[in-house]
Formats: sequence, C-alpha cells, structure tokens
Amino acid sequence: MMSGRRLLSRRVYALSFSLLALAATLPLAAQSSAPAGRLVLVLPFENRSGQPALNWISDSFPDTVNQRLASSGFLTITRDDRQYALDHLGLPPDFRPTRATTILMAQTLDADFVIVGNFTVSNNRINVQAQVLEINRLRMSEPLDDSADLDRLFDVENAIAWKVARQIDPKFTVAEQTFLVSSGGVSLSAFEDYIRGIGATTPEERLKRLQSAASSTPVYPAALLAYGKQLYAQRNFDLAASTFARVPPTSPLALEANFYLGLARFNSAQYAAAETAFAFVAGRLPLPEVVNNQGVSAARQGKNAAPLFQRAITSDPGDADYHYNLAVALYRNGDLPGAINEVNETLRIRPADADATALKNRLATGNRIVQDNAFAPLERIRRTYSEASFRQAAFQLNQMRAARLAELSPTEQSVQYNQLGHEYLGQGLIPEAEQQFLAAIAADATNAAAHAGLAQLRQQSGDPGAARTEAQTSLQFKPNVEAWLVIAGLDLNSNQLPAAAQDVRNALALNPKDPAALGMKQAIESRGQAIP
Repeated sequence: MMSGRRLLSRRVYALSFSLLALAATLPLAAQSSAPAGRLVLVLPFENRSGQPALNWISDSFPDTVNQRLASSGFLTITRDDRQYALDHLGLPPDFRPTRATTILMAQTLDADFVIVGNFTVSNNRINVQAQVLEINRLRMSEPLDDSADLDRLFDVENAIAWKVARQIDPKFTVAEQTFLVSSGGVSLSAFEDYIRGIGATTPEERLKRLQSAASSTPVYPAALLAYGKQLYAQRNFDLAASTFARVPPTSPLALEANFYLGLARFNSAQYAAAETAFAFVAGRLPLPEVVNNQGVSAARQGKNAAPLFQRAITSDPGDADYHYNLAVALYRNGDLPGAINEVNETLRIRPADADATALKNRLATGNRIVQDNAFAPLERIRRTYSEASFRQAAFQLNQMRAARLAELSPTEQSVQYNQLGHEYLGQGLIPEAEQQFLAAIAADATNAAAHAGLAQLRQQSGDPGAARTEAQTSLQFKPNVEAWLVIAGLDLNSNQLPAAAQDVRNALALNPKDPAALGMKQAIESRGQAIP
C-alpha cells in the first residue's frame, strides 16, 4: 500500500536544496514550526437532519475546517487526496465510513488525526458535534459541540475548527474570535454554490454553480480558482486566464491560480504572460515543474532557458522531461556535447522516448539547429499541478525558516515575527497574523509594535476589549501612532468624541504627517468634534 505521507511528499524531498536556497533569500520569519504529528484528515460531517437538501453542508465542513487549520500551522489533507483514499480502498465517493474504515483511510493517507462529525437542523438552527480521532493511540476525543442559526453556518463551522485545533494542540493560542471572522466577505449562497459546484457530477452543473459562486462575491479565491479550472478543462483559455488573474496575489491559493494562469496563457500563445505567471510561483516555491514551465515559456520567446531547466534537474534529477528540455536548449545554443549528455540521460531514464531518440540521431550528425530549421524539437511543459506537493513544500519551507529563526536572539526573533505579522495583517490573513504577533510577544513581551499589531488585529476581529488592552500595553512600552489610533477608533465607535480627539492629538504629536492619523482626525471632525 502506498503511504499517504509518501503520496503527499514523493517529490518534495527532492527539493531540499532548492528550498534551502530559497530560504536563504527570504525573510527569516515565517510561520512557527509545526511539530511533527499534525497531518489532519477532515471527513464530511454526517447529515442527521433528515433533509437531503442540506447534504451540501456535509461537504462544507471539511472545506472550512481545512482552511482554518491550514492557516494555523497544521497540514491538512485535501479533498482530492481523500478521494484517492476512497478509490484505493474501493469505496464510492459518497461513502460514509465506519470507525474501522475511518482508521483504514487514515492509515492509507498516513494521517495523525481524523475529524469526524455530524449535524442536525431543527427550527432553522444547526447543532453540530465533532470528535477528534488520534490515530497513534486509537483514541476518540469527547464530543466538541456548537450550534447557531442556520444562516450563521460560517460561525458554527469556524467555531468547530477552533475547538478541533485546541483539542489537537492544547497550547494553541489563536483566539476563537479570529477564526469566527475568517470567512468574512463570502455570502452563504455563494458558499453553497461553491460546495455544490466542486461536488457536482456533471461538467454543466459544476460550471453553472462555480460561475454563480465566483460572480456573486467580489473576491472569493476558492470559487475563482475552481471556476477557472473548470473553464480551463473546457479549453476556454482566455476566460480561464482572466478568472485566475482575479485571485489576489496575497491569497494562499495564489500559487495554484498562477500556475494555471501560466498554462492558460501558454495555451493561448501568450508566452511572456505565461512566463510571468510561472515566475510568480517559482519565486515563492521553486518546485521543478514550475521552474520547468517558466523555462519552456521563456524558450518559446527565443530566450536561453538552459539555466532554468538545469534548476529543475537539480531539484528532480530523475525526471526525463527536464533532461530532454535541457538537451533541446543546449542544442539551440550550439552546445552539442552538453546536448548529447542530456539526451543520453533522457534515454537512460525513458528508453522508449521517441523525441529523444530523434534528437540523439540528429545530434549524431553534428548538425546545429540553426543549420536545419526543418528539425525543430520543442520543450515539454508540465500541465498538472500537485496541490499536495505544493502545500507540503510550503510547510517544509516554513519549518526551515523557523529553524533559522531559532538561532537568533529572542529580541531578534520578536522583530522578525512582528514584521511577518504586519505583512499578514496587511494581506487580510488574520489567523496567520495573530500567530506571528503572539510569537513575537512570547519572544519579547516588551515589543510595543507587536502589541500594537495585535491590537489592530483584535479591533478588526471585533474584540474591542482585547484591542484596547493590547493598545494600552503597547503604549506602556513605547508611545506609537498605531496603538493610539486603535484607541481612537474604539473611542470613536463608542461616540466618545473628546477622548477620540485626544487620542488623535497624541498620535499626531508623534507623527504630524501620518496619513492614518490625519484620516482619523478628519473622521472625528466630521462628527462635530474639533481637533486643534
């Protein structure tokens, strides 16, 4: 039986040198290293409502819980990998596993924890119960319960995700309120269309549902990605490309979206745009298929892509296509000995490769491609994206960064964590940002900027009491504009105009030209409170 951990990582371990090289060029701070034993499989929750129309909610729980756990340092198993396990065990996609088959699925995917659950609906209110199965000990947790009005489905799913995280890791520090606000901006109807769309059995229904989900919410990265992939599968490359391009570059799904954006542009012969999309991905995770595709796109523009193909080979020396592409690039450059070496390596790995055989025969004549345009071998592009490999590569990169971070002094660690926390906060990645601010404060409790960042986060997540406390703590260590503006915003929302005005005066005394402080001053004055 193929191990699921191997399924997730069969090519990732070949990337060690590339990832280490990338880690050396990136900011030291990333997500804290997650300890081993945090690979989580979330199964669809059982619908006990007696209402088949609500079956889509069963599949919605893995989607939401996976998102929240992934943003908090856990490695989650995707829907596709879950389907792989069912196929591997000869079970239908809609199979509801027993405890025994749940354990078999977990062992197939090498999961450390499995989340199972059920829900009922009565009087338009959903009641949810989840449990965590720890595979190593074959121990099931006590039930984790939550409930809400049905139109607050996001709240109950996010609350369950937070309780699951705390069950798996009792030291988990992200606040529940942070999880509760993490689904903001997506309407429940769009969410339903998205879940129904990704589970639809016909291409027509899938396209209709995903188009509706992507259209009804201005920015819904998951729906945009799924809709774009469906358009791509139907060879509507231009519309697919414009859909992928709508996924914000700060989204965790931006890597996959840009990989498919590159393919869509490539298939439309827009090679420069394809190269840009692949380069975006490769700059963050230099997986060999991405670097290879960046090279193929460059080669189509007449550029020398040999260095990129060499990088792909360094990451995965056992791939025949990468050797073939390098052989073609060297042939174009007139490096016949180098091309011969690479084509021989291609044929060693894949003896029946007809294109490589043809290239070897041509190389044997000593002819250069510029002397015979009738022979024009083309580099090979990779058209499949392994989400599991990408996610585990990102996970490993975070661990490498954290290992480097651990070598710094606590004060330096705190500075780096705080910097990344503010970057995440600016991107709207609230759970990720909170982890960094908490890590910064744990390393140096006197870091005023980290307390101010956490205050801003608490304000955004709708916890004014905690926001004020963190802002006041920040000011105790060092006066700063950010903390004063948090307090000013809280006072303004409470209609405490004189207090808000004084807060802004304190901020402007530190930086009279601060744009955010000037904006807050204008907002307060528009409410009739003068600020001299």
